[in-house]
Order: sequence, then C-alpha cells, then structure tokens
Amino acid sequence: MADTVWPEEHLVAAARRGDPDSLSALVSGSHPNVRRLARSLCATPEDAEDAAQEALIILYRKVGMLRASGALASWMFRIVRNECLRRIRTAARDRTPLEDAGPETAADSAEDEALRRLDAGRVAAAIAALPPDQRRVLIMRDLQGHSGRAVAAALGIGTAAMKSRLHRARTAVRHTLRAGGEGR
Repeated sequence: MADTVWPEEHLVAAARRGDPDSLSALVSGSHPNVRRLARSLCATPEDAEDAAQEALIILYRKVGMLRASGALASWMFRIVRNECLRRIRTAARDRTPLEDAGPETAADSAEDEALRRLDAGRVAAAIAALPPDQRRVLIMRDLQGHSGRAVAAALGIGTAAMKSRLHRARTAVRHTLRAGGEGR
C-alpha cells in the first residue's frame, strides 16, 4: 500500500490559526489520503469521490475545531467514514423509483418497493455495524467487486487475513439480518 503521509503538524497548527496559505497546503496535502480512505470505505467510486470532496470541505471549514495537530488523520477518517455511511443509508432509502410500475400493478409494486427499501436499509445498517476492518473488506469485495487479491493488496494484508475478515463480516451480516427478520 502506498505511503500515507499526512501534512506535518506545524502546517496543521498554522492552518488552525487561520493562515490561508497553510490551510490551502493542508487541504491539498490531505487530498490523496482522504481519497484513499474514501475508496476503501465507500460502496461506489462515485460515492468515494463525493465523500472525499465533502471531507475536504469540512476540513477547510472546521480545521479550527481540531483540538490536536497530530489528530488530523483520525479526524479525517471519522469524517470520511461518516460520510460514506450517510451515503449508504441515503442510497438504500432512495432505491428504484415507483414510476416504472404500470397502473395495474401500482399497489403490488408499492408494497414490494417498501419491502425492498426496508431490506436495503437493514442490510446497510448491518454493514455499518461491522468493525471497520471487516466493513472495508466486505465493501471492497462484495459491493465494489474487487478481486480478493486486490482487496488484500489495497489493505496491506495477506490473502488469508482478507478471506478471514470477509467470512466474519458475511457471517455477522447474515446473523444480524436473520435476528432482525424473526419479528416479521
């Protein structure tokens, strides 16, 4: 995996004080790392780009709220993670419009659509509840469709570790969905 060098602490400190040149350098220096985080956490490449942009906007606007200069990486990780999760929830909520349904099946289609949205929301919630290492593997492998080797390489882990995490993630999601479906 490529180096994940974040901007130096003195640059973060200067940006926190409001120095415009430092702030610009901080945002541009953080961009590659933020994009990498978003690509590993978001469900689609488009969501990753959007989440990265949103995270950089938040960095630009709220860098003064960052308490410790050395906490930039963890702060940005939380912002990107939250943005990716928000996009997963929004996508699950906004799936397939009802306009496709013909007039004779509108009632059946509306019910089916409601059930599909409910299921998609449950799946998104189950994925969001996974530990970060399992969630990244599951999203990259099952949602983004990367090969096992590519996922392992991108995360800097061995193929066996990737397979183990993927198995645990799938099992946890399956268990969560079965446990939630018993009440229906």
